[in-house]
Amino acid sequence: MVNVPSAPSTLRVALLLLAPCSLLTLAGVLDTLREANEQEGRLLYQWQTFTPDGRPLRTTSGVDIPVDGAFTDAMGRDTLLVLADEFQPFGGSPLLVSALSRAAHHYRRIAGIGAGTSWLAQAGLLDGYRASINWQIFSAFSEQFERVIPTQNVFELDRNRLTCAGALATVDALLAMLAQDCGAELAERVATHLISGPLRTISDRQRIPFVTGPGERHPKLADALRLMESNIEEPLTTDDIAQLVGVSRRQLERIFRQHLDAMPSRYYLALRLEKARAQLQRSSKSVLQIGLACGFTSAAHFSNVYRDHFGVTPREDRRNYQAGREV
Repeated sequence: MVNVPSAPSTLRVALLLLAPCSLLTLAGVLDTLREANEQEGRLLYQWQTFTPDGRPLRTTSGVDIPVDGAFTDAMGRDTLLVLADEFQPFGGSPLLVSALSRAAHHYRRIAGIGAGTSWLAQAGLLDGYRASINWQIFSAFSEQFERVIPTQNVFELDRNRLTCAGALATVDALLAMLAQDCGAELAERVATHLISGPLRTISDRQRIPFVTGPGERHPKLADALRLMESNIEEPLTTDDIAQLVGVSRRQLERIFRQHLDAMPSRYYLALRLEKARAQLQRSSKSVLQIGLACGFTSAAHFSNVYRDHFGVTPREDRRNYQAGREV
């Protein structure tokens, strides 16, 4: 039985908008919070917008967004969301970085959206936390912030830190926040009304271009990965995939070893297991139903392979996940 958090009173959210910031990122936050209020029929989330100096924010599309005032760390809200769309140097903003450092004392949860994650890292707010980093700045971020645990998942929710890669992943991150606050059922309803498609989880990775050299895509690898993504319930063999993408089995294995450091069969299995793990965490389907949906022939086979990969059985992993949400 899944435990659902009791309906909270109005949760106060502060949105710190840092240029450059896009309308897409801002709308992803505001529309998700607004729809949550609509679905609950009451003021579940109440938000205010801020910039460092209180002046309107000019978005990347040239639209000026009025705000409620200048950001200060002592305002105190349930959640602080820091939104930005590009990695920026911090040398000219010591007061803002200092204010963000102190914000941890006044907010129950702190989130970085897109390059907002870089600002949180600069303020020391992500030391020892997993953080979702946009693939375009992943290398630079990893070199600069050695105490952060960077990932290329679409978002991360690690204790009281929420981070996401930005753009469309913003909605996924906000839905995860909503599920944590009010339960998965409300998050599913909001997702349905936003027409966002299946909920992505922290197990879902960013779609990153595969390259063989500067700017050169590898179409055969991309084709093979699309086939794997599209055939989870009835997995293809390596020979099937090689034939469909127009290469020999040996060529396909060489491409996978070169670019993903894995054999196609092992990568495919890990992909199916990650899909299964996401369903265990986000649905009430039985272990058998999930195993069959992810291409395993029986509950026993699924459980054995799952334990070999993750170190726990599917039932243990689901129990651990639910226990963590209750903390």
